[in-house]
Amino acid sequence: MQDAGTVLAVLRERGRKGLPCDELYRQMFNKSLYLLAYGNIYSNQGAMTPGACDETADGMSEEKIDQIIAAMRGERYRFAPVRRVHIPKKNGKLRPLGLPSWSDKLVGEVVRLLLEAYYEPTFSGHSHGFRKGRGCHTALREVQETWTGTVWFIEGDISDCFGSIDHEILMTILAEKIRDNRFLRLIRNMLTAGYMEAWQYHQTPRPFQDHDVSPRMVNGRSMERPAHRVASVTSLRPAMRSAPIARLRRAAMALGPDRVLTWDLSS
Repeated sequence: MQDAGTVLAVLRERGRKGLPCDELYRQMFNKSLYLLAYGNIYSNQGAMTPGACDETADGMSEEKIDQIIAAMRGERYRFAPVRRVHIPKKNGKLRPLGLPSWSDKLVGEVVRLLLEAYYEPTFSGHSHGFRKGRGCHTALREVQETWTGTVWFIEGDISDCFGSIDHEILMTILAEKIRDNRFLRLIRNMLTAGYMEAWQYHQTPRPFQDHDVSPRMVNGRSMERPAHRVASVTSLRPAMRSAPIARLRRAAMALGPDRVLTWDLSS
């Protein structure tokens, strides 16, 4: 099979031209993609954190990759339930976080590489969240250099973004460009693997903030569309609520799947 760099370059070109993908699943047999994925995540802080089982990066080997690929060829690979923990948020509340097994992290990173390569060329130039070489600093630079007539800044937060995503809508949008049922089934299996909390299994009919690939899928859902599609602001600071918003000419910038910054271009 082709090396990882060639595969990802071909996907970027297809994404740039708007061509569909109909043979993505066969790339799940490509060993070079797993080696690239391993290089991306083995040094992550959570690489040694176990999921619902004791498997971590310590047990990684080429033989393990071969076993995963063999399961993929027979469509026998199944994502294990994630181990759910709760971490504190800045507002004092707790946010649920899923910890996948090491094998699932590796497979999820391969899926992320494929999706990111294909969808990245289609994203809005105003999208800065969870994108390579972009972030809050590039968003602020765009504001400073481009939106010189800015008067109002309004920060919006899409409440419970990951927990409110409708899987059927998400899968329908992915299927518009990804015409490979085996790959789509793999993603659906990832989304519905469930979670373990206090050693009890729970189904996950909707929330999916449990894999590194999830922000990219949300980006793919929203940022592939024109920028005005993400301009829904769900909360305004009290001091700004009296502003004549209906009369303002607004633009939007996405700082991530759950954060949108809008501003008035009126002088």
